[in-house]
Amino acid sequence: MAAPVWIDRLRQWATELGFAALGVSDVDLSEAGPGLDQWLAQGCHGEMEYMARHREARTEPARLVPGTIRAVMVAVDYAPDDPAWLDRAWSTLADHERAYVSRYALGRDYHKIVRVRLASLATRLQDEIGAFGWRAFCDSAPVMEVELARRAGLGWRGKHTLLLARNGGSMRFIGTLYTDLPLPLDAPVDEHCGRCTACMTACPTQAIVAPYRLDARRCIAYLTIELKGAIPLEFREAIGNRIYGCDDCQLACPWNKYAALASLPDFAARQRLDEVTLVELFAWSQAQFDARFEGSAIRRIGHERWLRNIAVALGNAPSSDEVIAALRSREHDASPMVAEHVAWALARHGQTMRHERKA
Repeated sequence: MAAPVWIDRLRQWATELGFAALGVSDVDLSEAGPGLDQWLAQGCHGEMEYMARHREARTEPARLVPGTIRAVMVAVDYAPDDPAWLDRAWSTLADHERAYVSRYALGRDYHKIVRVRLASLATRLQDEIGAFGWRAFCDSAPVMEVELARRAGLGWRGKHTLLLARNGGSMRFIGTLYTDLPLPLDAPVDEHCGRCTACMTACPTQAIVAPYRLDARRCIAYLTIELKGAIPLEFREAIGNRIYGCDDCQLACPWNKYAALASLPDFAARQRLDEVTLVELFAWSQAQFDARFEGSAIRRIGHERWLRNIAVALGNAPSSDEVIAALRSREHDASPMVAEHVAWALARHGQTMRHERKA
């Protein structure tokens, strides 16, 4: 089967598998290397040492998967299946009694869902043309997904550093299929951010330090997910009620008015995460956290960081007997980190820590 026909069939199968777009890029990322090196040298990756540790594999795909000459890039829409999702997201952010969870994490863990569907895509093609080399990724290995997706014509890099598409905004997961097939390349698309800086203005912690430059150490997604220790005091108030990730730069982006709604049921909200209160979530035990987040991306941060994040959000919540009681229930938590964040939150409500009674 001729290569152009492979592409036609791939696009057809990709649509059937729930992918919103498919494009093909080469794997010469030499031009992207200097920018990555500068970002790392400035320490913008924070505690994410793996970003530096796997630098060569990230910029030279054949080091990660020998024989790779092409990257088949796909996009999967995940915006909540609700025409009013943007208004609802802003409404939740404004209600500090409720918890805000990044829209991508409301449903099932996207990593496995996208990888499995990419594997199905490769298997279908393999059934047609015979064995070839491939490996599927979705935010699971040192792969420059946004850069490859940009080169494959799936969109352009926005000033918030995320991939943007005119017909889908940025509320999309990116999947990568490295392959040794000499597939024809797609052309990049023009950029359409213009003079807009809405994403930069909207960032609560001013983490977008310059157009196309994100300092992860200031980013709420990093602070609530990647950071293992205490959240710096300077950022706690700005975190508001965001307990897992942050979407502000995306919610403010004009292109996300046109974001396509999720086509896969896997991304529908679970555990009422799009409406649940902070007090309710703070009461979850370790066992409840593990059971209720089975199959969720949230589970990987663990119960301790989950409580840390919610304690900060409760510190930013309106004072009430219910909020104070919730914080009091964990003021002597076994985790010193949780206890410290609870103490900070109580102080925000004009409360002091009570001494633990001794037997």
